[in-house]
Amino acid sequence: MDSKVASTSVQQDEELHLKSALESINNQLQEIGPRYTGDDFTEQMLDLQREERKRRLEIARREPYFGRMDFRECGIGSAGEHPVVPLYIGKAGVARDKAGGDPLVIDWRAPVASMFYSFTGGTEPASYVSPDGEISGDMHLKRNFVIRQGELIRYVDSYVRGQEEGESVRDEFLLYRLGENKDNKLRDIVSTIQSEQDRIIRGDKNGALFIQGVAGSGKTTVALHRLAFLLYQYAERIKAERMIIFAPSRMFLDYISGVLPELGVGDIGQTTYHEWAIQLLEHDVKLTDPSESLAYWFEQKRGAEDWLQATGRWKGSLTFKGKLDEAIGKLEQYVVPETPFFPVDGMELPPSQIQQWYENDYGDEPLMVKRDRLEGRIRRWFQSELKYRRVQDKKVLAKAKTRLNAYLKKLPSYSAKQLYLSLFRGKEALKGVPQAVAKETAARLRDGYAAAEDMAALVYIHLRLYGLKTPPLDHIVIDEAQDYSPLQLETLRMCQRTTSMTILGDLQQGIHGHSGIHSWKELTGLFPDDAASFFELNQSYRSTMEIIGFANYILGEMEGEVKPAVPVFRSGDPVELKPVSEAEWLGELAATASRWQERRDYDTIAVIGRTAAECDAIHRYFVQAGLSASLVESKQPSYGGGLTVVPVYLSKGLEFDAVLIADAGDGAYSQQNAKLLYVGCTRALHKLKLLYRGELSPLLREADRDEAALQE
Repeated sequence: MDSKVASTSVQQDEELHLKSALESINNQLQEIGPRYTGDDFTEQMLDLQREERKRRLEIARREPYFGRMDFRECGIGSAGEHPVVPLYIGKAGVARDKAGGDPLVIDWRAPVASMFYSFTGGTEPASYVSPDGEISGDMHLKRNFVIRQGELIRYVDSYVRGQEEGESVRDEFLLYRLGENKDNKLRDIVSTIQSEQDRIIRGDKNGALFIQGVAGSGKTTVALHRLAFLLYQYAERIKAERMIIFAPSRMFLDYISGVLPELGVGDIGQTTYHEWAIQLLEHDVKLTDPSESLAYWFEQKRGAEDWLQATGRWKGSLTFKGKLDEAIGKLEQYVVPETPFFPVDGMELPPSQIQQWYENDYGDEPLMVKRDRLEGRIRRWFQSELKYRRVQDKKVLAKAKTRLNAYLKKLPSYSAKQLYLSLFRGKEALKGVPQAVAKETAARLRDGYAAAEDMAALVYIHLRLYGLKTPPLDHIVIDEAQDYSPLQLETLRMCQRTTSMTILGDLQQGIHGHSGIHSWKELTGLFPDDAASFFELNQSYRSTMEIIGFANYILGEMEGEVKPAVPVFRSGDPVELKPVSEAEWLGELAATASRWQERRDYDTIAVIGRTAAECDAIHRYFVQAGLSASLVESKQPSYGGGLTVVPVYLSKGLEFDAVLIADAGDGAYSQQNAKLLYVGCTRALHKLKLLYRGELSPLLREADRDEAALQE
C-alpha cells in the first residue's frame, strides 16, 4: 500500500476512535447528574465517588489520551494465542461505561502503562509488574498523539514492529513538543516522559530519593509527577494533605501550580522552607530581608576566617546541630528542681518523686511537653494532698498557692527563640563565636527577627522542645535542594515517622554557596545507605544545542561531581555576544527586546540583570520607552509571562523562549560567579543573547575569541 494512502487511513481511523471516545466520555458525564445535598451519610459517600469520577472524566474530555501501544501478552489463552490489544494511555483512566469493565483509557500511572515509557524499541519482549506478578509480551506499536479541543492535531509512530527504526523517528514527537513556546506556567510532561525519568517517578516511596539534574532535565516536573504516581500507587497508605512541596520562592510555586491539577491531584501543601518554619514557630519570629542576612553580609568580608563561622554553612552544619543538642541537654538537667516542695508545714514533695514521674511517666515526649505535663502532675498532687489533709484555712491555702507558683517557676520554660538567643549572650553563650556575630544575632532575635541562616536552628530547637503538633508528613519534596543545609534537611526528616522524600537539585546551580551544599554527600550522608538512592539526569530538554554548549563552556573550568548537560538534538540560532558602551546600554536592551516582541516568535522573553537595583533601572527605562514589561522582585507571588525583567538569582527554576543577559561584563560576572551566569543562560529555550559593558567576563573571553567553541 502506498505510504500516503496508509497514512491517510491511519489518520481517519484514529479520528474515528477519538470521536467515539469523546462521545463515551460526554455520555458518562451527562449520566452523573447533580450533586446530592441531603443528610444521608451513605449517599454523601456515593456523591463523593461520583464527583471523583466526574473530575477524571473532565480531565479526559480536555485531552482523552496522548499515547497508544499495541501489546500482545505472552502465553496461550483459552481460545488460542492472545490477540494484539490496542491500549490508549491518558492522564486519567476512563472505563468504557459507568459499570466499569474494560478500560477506554488507561491511567498513565497504571502498571501496564509503564511500558509506554520503558519500552524503547527492538524485538525483545516488553514487560510490566502487575499485582499478580510480572507480565511480558511483544510490543507491536507505540504512537503519540497531540489532541487539542477534541481534534487530532498530530500523531507520530515512535515504534512499529517489523519496520526499521531510527533515533530521529523516536525523537520526532519529543522535539515537536520541546519546540513549542512557553507561557507563564510549567507544563506537565506526561506525554513525553523519558525512560530514565519514569524510573524515578515510579521509584519506591520509602527512603530518600535524590535527583541530581542538570538545567532543563525536567527534575522539578519529574518530582511533581512522582507525587501523582505515589498517590495512585499507595492510595490506601498516603494522603495528599500529608504531602508537601518545598520550593525556593512563592513565585516559583505559582509557576508550577498548574501541573498537579492537570494531573488530577489536589490538596498537596506547597510552601517555602522559611514560610513553613515561621508558621511552625507560631510567628514568634519574622524573617529578615535576604540581603540583610548575616551570611550575605559576612560573605563580603573575604579573607577574614573568623567571619566564616557566622555563615549559613556553619549554622546549617551537623557540627552546629551538636551545639544545639548540648544546649538542650543542659536545659533538661534543670527541668526537675533539686529542692523539695513544702506547700504547708508537714507536707513535702521530694525531688526524687518528681524525678520518677519525669522519667517513668512521660517517656520520649519532647522536653517542654514533658515539662508542662510535670507541672500538671505537681498541681494534681498539690490539690490531692490538700484535700486529703482537709486544709481549709483560707490564709494557709493562699500561702500554699503562693508557694506552689513560686516552686513551678523553677521549672524552666523556653521558646525556641529564647533558648537560641541564650546561645549568643550571657553565661550560656557559645564559645568561639566572634563578638560581632553574637551581638548581631542576639540583637535581631531580641527584636523578633531571624536571618535565613538561623531558621533551621530555630526549627530544630522547637521540634526538640515541643515536637510536631500536626500529623507527620507522608511524603516531602524538596526542590533546589543544593541550597539546603544538612540541618534544614534534618528538621524535615524529624517531621516524618518513616522517611519518604524526593530531594532534587543541581550542584551547578548552587548560587548560595554561603549556605548550601558543595557535594550531595553532605545530605545523602544523613541517611543509612539502604535508605537513600541517587539518580542523575544529565539530558537537558529545555534549550537548543547551541545554548547548552555555551552554558557548559561557562562551567568548563570547574571541578566537581556533576557531569555537563547533554542536549537533545534540537538546533537553533547561534548564541550572540555583543559589546555596548555605557551610553548605548539601556537603549540596546530596549531595542533588542522590542525587536523580539515585534517578531512574535517568542511568547516569553526575559531580560536578566545581575542585581535587583540594575533590574529596577532597566524596567524603569523600558516603561519610559513604551515597552510593556513586568519586573520580578524578591517577594513577588507570581510570574505573568510576556516581557520580564528579572535578577539572575530570582530566575532559577523559570524558563523563557528568549533570554537577553543584560550585562556579561567582568564587572558583573567574575570567576566566582560562574554558576550565576550559567543559571541565567540556561533559562533560554530557543534564543540567547548577551550584551556586555567594558571588558567581557573572564568566563567568556576564550569563547569570544573562538566562536566555534560556543557551538561545540
